[in-house]
Amino acid sequence: MNAPLSSNFVNGDVSFWYRSLGIPTPGAPLEGDREADVAIVGGGYTGLWTAYYLKKADPSLRVAVLEKEFAGFGASGRNGGWLTGALAGSPERYARTHGREATQRLQREMFAAIDEVIAVCADEDIDADIVKGGLFNVARGPAQDARLRAELAAQREWGWTEEDVRLLSRSEMDERMRVSGAVGAIWSPHCARIQPAKLARGLAEAVRRLGVDLYEGTPVTAIAPGRAVTPYGTVRAPHILRCTEGFTATVPGHHRDWLPMNSSLIVTEPLPAEVWETIGWERRELLGDMAHYYMYAQRTADDRIAFGGRGRPYLYGSRVDERGHTHDWTVDALWNLLTSFFPAVASSRVAHAWSGVLGVPRDWCATVGLDRSTGLGWAGGYTGHGVTTTNLAGRTLRDLALGRDTPLTGLPWVDRRVRSWEPEPLRWLGVHSMYRLYRIADAREAKGMTRTSVLARVADRITGH
Repeated sequence: MNAPLSSNFVNGDVSFWYRSLGIPTPGAPLEGDREADVAIVGGGYTGLWTAYYLKKADPSLRVAVLEKEFAGFGASGRNGGWLTGALAGSPERYARTHGREATQRLQREMFAAIDEVIAVCADEDIDADIVKGGLFNVARGPAQDARLRAELAAQREWGWTEEDVRLLSRSEMDERMRVSGAVGAIWSPHCARIQPAKLARGLAEAVRRLGVDLYEGTPVTAIAPGRAVTPYGTVRAPHILRCTEGFTATVPGHHRDWLPMNSSLIVTEPLPAEVWETIGWERRELLGDMAHYYMYAQRTADDRIAFGGRGRPYLYGSRVDERGHTHDWTVDALWNLLTSFFPAVASSRVAHAWSGVLGVPRDWCATVGLDRSTGLGWAGGYTGHGVTTTNLAGRTLRDLALGRDTPLTGLPWVDRRVRSWEPEPLRWLGVHSMYRLYRIADAREAKGMTRTSVLARVADRITGH
C-alpha cells in the first residue's frame, strides 16, 4: 500500500515534536563582544548538557552558548526519541586503542547515563514523556534472525548479562508487541522513550535558570583559540567547545571531520484503541529491527507511531538541509515499511514527515576531546545514538574543561583521533553505494536467505561501517 501522499500531512517544519509544542521563537542574539570562561558553539543536547554540568559544578563560571537558530533546532529536536544505552560505535574499535576493560567501562557509563538523564529531568521538572520500557529488537526473516543471535552472542562476549539483554520466546514476543513477519526478538531494559523537543526545551530553560548566557539566532563564523566569532560580536574565552554534531561540516576547517547523514521520520495520526489491541505495545518499548537499512520507532505519549529510517542519506559536498523537508518517495517507503510491520495501521494516515542530520566520523565512533594547548574542545560523531551519549559527553567535557582527572576523562573515546573523510566525489559515491547495496541485500534476504547477503558485507567495507 502506498503512503497517502495526497493527504494533508506536514512536511518539514523542523519536526512533529516541535509542532506539537509550538516552534520556539529564537531568544536574544549576542550583542557585541563578550568575555566568558567557557564558550560553547551549538545549542543542541551536547552544548546544553555541557553548560548545565559546568554551572552545577561551579556556579561562578561564565558560560556562553552560541546557537544559530534556537536551542534544539538540529538533531536534538528531530530524533526518534531513543534514550538508549547503545554505544555510538563498535566496541571492538574502542578496544583496539584502549583495551577491553576500558571499553566495558564506557558501555556501563552509557547504561548509567539513561538513569542520569531521567534523574535530571525529575530534578529540573522537565516533563519529556519519559517511559523506560526498554528496547525491543525484532528479526523478520532467517538472515535477520541469524544476525540477531550473533549480536546477542557478541554482547555476551562483551559482558552483557541476562539482565542486560535476553532472547524472547514466541509468547514473550507476542505479549510485548505483535510485529508481522517476526521470527525472533531480543529485549534490553537499557532504553527509554522521550519526546525530544520537550527534553531540549526543558534543558534550555534549566541552563538559563542556572545563569548560562544562551544566545540564539547567533551563527558562529569562525572558531579559533580563545575566541568564537559571530556577525554580532566575538566571545573570548580560555575554552571554546565545538558541539555542532551534524552541522560540523559547515564549520570552517572541519568540512571533512564528520559526514552529515540524513535520517527521516514519519508520524501517524493518533491510533484508535482497536488498532492498539491488535498491535499490543502496552509497555512503550522502543522498536528496532535487524535489517541493514534499519528502522526505529516509538509509541508516542498521544498514541501515535513515530517511525524512522534512512531516506536520502547524504547530499553532495556535505551540504545540510536545515528545514527537514522529506522526499515523497521516502515518506512512501517509510509508510510501506510501517504498514508491513503493523498492517492494522493502514487505516490511518501520515500526519507529519521530517528529516534531520547527524554526524558520522570516518570510523563511525564518537569522540570527546580538549586540546589543552589551545583550549579548543569538541564532542560528537554520535552516528544516531546521541540522545544518551550527549549527556555522557557533556559531563566529560565538564571535567576536561575544569582540568579534572576523573574516570570519565579516562574513557576510550576521549581525545580519540580519526582521519578525515575522503574528498568528493568519493564521499558521495561511497555513502550512496553503501545504502544502495544495503537495500538490495535486504530485498534478497526478504526472499528467504538464511545468511547475511554478501552485498551488505561489501557495503560495510566501502565505508568502514
